[in-house]
Amino acid sequence: MKPDDQTCEAIVRGRLSDPFRALGIHDGALTVFAPDAGEVTAVNAKGKPLLELERIHPEGVFHGEFGRKKAPADYRLLCRAGEHEWTREDPYRFGALLGEMDEYLLAEGRHEELWTRLGAHPTTHEGVEGTAFAVWAPNARRVSVVGHFNAWDGRRHPMRRRLGGGLWELFIPGIARGELYKYEIVGVHGEVLPLKADPLSFRQESAPATGSIVEGPVKHDWQDDAWTDRPRQTATEEPISIYEVHLGSWRRGDGDTILSYAEVGPLLADYVAEMGFTHVEFLPLSEHPYTPSWGYQPIGLFAPTYRFGTPEEFAMLVDYLHGRGIGVIIDWVPAHFPSDEHGLARFDGTALYEHEDPRLGFHKDWNTLIYNFGRNEVANFLRASALYWLNEFHVDALRVDAVASMLYLDYSRNDGEWIPNRFGGRENLDAIDFLHGVNARVADRTRGMTIAEESTAFPNVSRPVDQDGLGFDFKWNMGWMHDTLTYMAQDPINRKYHHDKMTFGLHYAYSENFVLPLSHDEVVHGKGSLIGKMPGDHWQRFANLRAYFGWMWTHPGKKLLFMGGEFGQEREWSHDRSLDWHLLDDPNHKGLQSLVRDLNGVYKSHPALHARDCDPAGFQWIDGGDAENNVFSFLRLGAEGDLPVVVICNMAPVLREGFRVGMPQGGRWREVFNSDASQYGGTGSGNGGFVTADGEGWHGRPVSTSLTLPPLSTLVLTPET
Repeated sequence: MKPDDQTCEAIVRGRLSDPFRALGIHDGALTVFAPDAGEVTAVNAKGKPLLELERIHPEGVFHGEFGRKKAPADYRLLCRAGEHEWTREDPYRFGALLGEMDEYLLAEGRHEELWTRLGAHPTTHEGVEGTAFAVWAPNARRVSVVGHFNAWDGRRHPMRRRLGGGLWELFIPGIARGELYKYEIVGVHGEVLPLKADPLSFRQESAPATGSIVEGPVKHDWQDDAWTDRPRQTATEEPISIYEVHLGSWRRGDGDTILSYAEVGPLLADYVAEMGFTHVEFLPLSEHPYTPSWGYQPIGLFAPTYRFGTPEEFAMLVDYLHGRGIGVIIDWVPAHFPSDEHGLARFDGTALYEHEDPRLGFHKDWNTLIYNFGRNEVANFLRASALYWLNEFHVDALRVDAVASMLYLDYSRNDGEWIPNRFGGRENLDAIDFLHGVNARVADRTRGMTIAEESTAFPNVSRPVDQDGLGFDFKWNMGWMHDTLTYMAQDPINRKYHHDKMTFGLHYAYSENFVLPLSHDEVVHGKGSLIGKMPGDHWQRFANLRAYFGWMWTHPGKKLLFMGGEFGQEREWSHDRSLDWHLLDDPNHKGLQSLVRDLNGVYKSHPALHARDCDPAGFQWIDGGDAENNVFSFLRLGAEGDLPVVVICNMAPVLREGFRVGMPQGGRWREVFNSDASQYGGTGSGNGGFVTADGEGWHGRPVSTSLTLPPLSTLVLTPET
């Protein structure tokens, strides 16, 4: 049947909401929209003419009827314009890509591998190579795929609308990997929206460009079987020492060039392995439009940022790290998203991913939008992103950013700026349910872990969901970080008045499974560097930081240190430049780096320092109350049969000789670590490598030892076997 004038106008004006009802073959007739052609002929696979089409609208609608001849299922379109001639496939002759189960699972919020169905997938469909596009936009009147291949003309490739669930799909023949595309969407009120990047694109243009790139899930030839086939470990009992990295500023190439994933991979893997860290944590690597956000305002939750290369090259980076025995953690940001017009904001003309009411849907601190966690499809989208990174890229853990902002409806809001939950409370019940779901899926469907950056006293963040917890494996201990840095910043003469800043953390150290973070947040926005926070002259600043690292590595909790801290980066961190690696020419900086390397070795080789990080049976104070001397002493214990460890920290610039400390058992004890050792830049004071515990009972212990306690130092002692 020949399209009527109204249908033809809808085609050429881009108002065709159901293109498969008008275009392609119907009732023995073929209708085609080809605005760049003067003539169109349907031909078979060998180029033999099947049907000459008539132009029925001056702007490029062509139509023809096969009459008594059977309409072919397989045909091509031979187009002519002047002397130019080309043959193309007709996207509107191909069958559907998605099924009712896709619609049902998405609506239910249970499409766990959403990335395998939505997005752009190079594929062979009905024997023809091309790309399958699919996107969720339930309130749109029309969705089209646009790109260079159709002159960014939204009339050329309008998508098929599935009847349920709000999904749109289209197979476009001839489109291969590397093709640039976006979605042109006509909103609920008939308005043409700004072009949108694909929410499930696997690759996007590097900022400031905003297009999506046809890629498909990564097809890397993984070489990390030895890593991924390991028995699942009980993470709380394992040594975890994390090196936090901003990839664009860790190290630069010649001419201050940014290294790609593939280029930086071997360098970073070798360095981290040499330094003894167990994991690398990357600041967010999801695609993001604004570089100074460091990735914390992502717009492509399935696309590794193109700033450093392709998804394949990111997979190579992970493979390099696994090959050196290094776990990979990435920062993942489900709390909010930027309002850039090419992103998720009002994606189909409505508040689709966000809330309509800004009291629920807007973060004034970051000028970003908040996901509607209570919408099944949105929660599904976010959970799928988490599983995607863990499964497709072999990432070992997700550090979930800004969890506190998700948990509370009144987060950073004044009275009248928020809406209570259905019980009248301030907790965001939808976000809590969402976090339950993410953590449960990660535990059930991957080998990965989740780590919460959560800065409040919300209970049971790192307890299992079936034990009334949020389900995270670990939580950052922000209180420990804040208190101990406050103490270390004091002039030692005043530290006795702040002694509790160092001891208070032990009152709640086992309320969660904690990571002790000295993160990027502590060395930006005018806070200076870690070494810059330390008081005193040049030597004292380094001695303070060495002693502090000794305290941190022996304190209960897993460890995290931002890059540069390990060698005493002097300048405040900037994402626009490399770390100051030349500082390692200075013996003090080199010595600090050596100290961190050795601390990692001591931490990993002595189970007492990690096996009960999350068990109160793993820690005992020897003397936590010696404020007058600025001295702390404690005992770390592992499982039965593990050697105990005694730690003594002297946070005063005073050499203390004949200092008596109670010991858990008699005999000879080795000094396995001394932060004041000369190779670290210290004075070389100490105990000649060992002490003997044969003195009278002290500090409630059966025996004691008299030792030399170097200034601004941490000592670690273990029984000699």
